[in-house]
Amino acid sequence: MPARGHEPESLDPGALHLGLDLGTSGLKAVALDGSGDVVARARTDYPTSRTRPGAAEQDPRDWTRAVEQVAAELASDAPPRRWRAIGLSAMLPTLVTAGADGMPTGPAITWEDSRAEEQARRLRDVFGAAAGTAGDEGLYRTTGQWVDGRYLLPMFLRIADEEPARAARTSTLLGAKDYLFSWLTGQAITDPSTATGFGCFGLNAGDWSPAVLTAAAETAARDAGDGHGREDVSSGRSACGRLPALPPVLAATATRPLRPEVAARLGCEQLPVCVGAADSVLGALGLGVRSPGQIAYVAGTSTVILGVTGKPVLDPQHRFLVTPLAEPGRWGLEMDLLATGSALRWLASLLGGGLDEAGVVRLAAQVDPADAPVVLPYLSPGEQGALWDPKLRGTIASLTLGHDRRHLARGLVNGIVLESRRCLAVLDETGPFAADLLVAGGSATAESFRADLADATGRRVIMPAGQDTDFSARGAALLAATAAGKPLPPVREPAAAMICEADPRRAAMWDALWDRHERIRHAVHE
Repeated sequence: MPARGHEPESLDPGALHLGLDLGTSGLKAVALDGSGDVVARARTDYPTSRTRPGAAEQDPRDWTRAVEQVAAELASDAPPRRWRAIGLSAMLPTLVTAGADGMPTGPAITWEDSRAEEQARRLRDVFGAAAGTAGDEGLYRTTGQWVDGRYLLPMFLRIADEEPARAARTSTLLGAKDYLFSWLTGQAITDPSTATGFGCFGLNAGDWSPAVLTAAAETAARDAGDGHGREDVSSGRSACGRLPALPPVLAATATRPLRPEVAARLGCEQLPVCVGAADSVLGALGLGVRSPGQIAYVAGTSTVILGVTGKPVLDPQHRFLVTPLAEPGRWGLEMDLLATGSALRWLASLLGGGLDEAGVVRLAAQVDPADAPVVLPYLSPGEQGALWDPKLRGTIASLTLGHDRRHLARGLVNGIVLESRRCLAVLDETGPFAADLLVAGGSATAESFRADLADATGRRVIMPAGQDTDFSARGAALLAATAAGKPLPPVREPAAAMICEADPRRAAMWDALWDRHERIRHAVHE
């Protein structure tokens, strides 16, 4: 049904739907018209604090200030009187610990933070002991996730260990998008895809898993030394008071109205705000990847490789995650390469000279892939692609005096492309996925990178024209339009697209690079 107070879409041709994507480095916003075309874009950045080894924290107040800033920028080309709904997308998993007043009790812990690996191990052990299985296997079967220290429950368990006063002030655990939705509407709600990032969402039940919450509360109690269990499984609160409540899980298209004071600050009516979904899910939607067998390649600070299926599928080797998509009956088999855009920016900062991410990719294009040193791109540290190992570290091998900055750039691009090849091969092993790869964002905007990806994987790489890097924001706006009564556009190949066909003459070279990549990885890490 259309939002109350607004005309049906067919009677409201000037309607605009907004999408906000709360990313790792900044907030992107788009306004879509009734045809799904972007009529306005805006972006603003915010900092990440890395004050301790492994730490990656942000101030949620920077996020809300960013919303006000991008809303003001959109207003010049997309008048607020035409806004009809707002959809949300956000990085995942990122933890906000909220007090009884809904305000953060400390900085947000982003998905780049790697300090909670020990707490994740203890959670897996406790769950496995209770379930009579290996903890890793049991959690994966229950949640579809390989739960490590980057999930919200282990993150909170670390806070409880190291900052007990903050933990005691925390009433609710929220994802980044959940907090933003709460600030906009006054209600804390999450969606299934974001819920997977907590590490306790039951795929089959479609809600929080009592068994995992019990294990988390027991882990917290053991760490506190009191040995108490839990009293209220449904709320997620432990008897010792150390496991806060979790938000209710609703459909991605659920809406709530803007708070009056927020609407006044944004200069618009009390629009419906759509709960939205994880950035990976809405990045795929923004690309038009919705049908079983399609694959999305969404490059950003990290890179998401997501294949769509019509049912949840688990991998015996736990090489991918299972993510509920925004449309009912659709699931994503997802692998996330942790350090791609961030690794390119890191190398750009080392090389200097005003170089940026795109500049590193351009440098790489000047060198034949076979002439570069081997770069294992596990710089986050760790990896969550098809390898899923928090102990992996970045490595440069086969370096010589004959190599210069171009060769380092080419080595890093090779490493990213080869890890992408690994993930795509896993999807091919799992089911009948299409040979076409729809890509967007970050490094994928460079034609040379898309050509490398095509040659290394033997796939046709397609980038829809005009997507640039706002794919997740576009997906959020499309979902908002759906919530307001407008159906999603049909799935079809983009009419205007940039296509790279695989060059079979280069396949043998990439096979040789793959063999060298794997030999060095095994030598270094195993």
